[in-house]
Amino acid sequence: MAFRKYNANPYENDTGDCVVRAISTFLEISWDEAYLKLMLQGYKMKLYPTNNNFVWGTLLHEMGCRFGYIPNNCPNCITVEKFANDHPHGRYILGTTTHAIPVVDGVYIDTWDSGQEYPVYFFTKGDSNNE
Repeated sequence: MAFRKYNANPYENDTGDCVVRAISTFLEISWDEAYLKLMLQGYKMKLYPTNNNFVWGTLLHEMGCRFGYIPNNCPNCITVEKFANDHPHGRYILGTTTHAIPVVDGVYIDTWDSGQEYPVYFFTKGDSNNE
């Protein structure tokens, strides 16, 4: 299993801030810096940022990240754990319908073991080493 328990929130809060935690880990910045980037992006777009995929997706896109869909044809569904195992190199944020999970060099990082969740899409840094 490629799971690491980690909470980037400086007070160890786990209160619906998965997007902030995922961006913090993905970009290798503090939780505070990720939060401020999201708030500023939301302010520019006049939308509440942390639970709005369009806001944080736009932020990542403007930072040069690439977006892609994850085809899930069950019974061969791709879980977070499988995606991590299949991507031993690179940095990703996986999005489910309700959660965001960073994957770094084949390890999914979260406050709980979200490995059996089904990601719908991903963001990755724009270099060619990530797929």
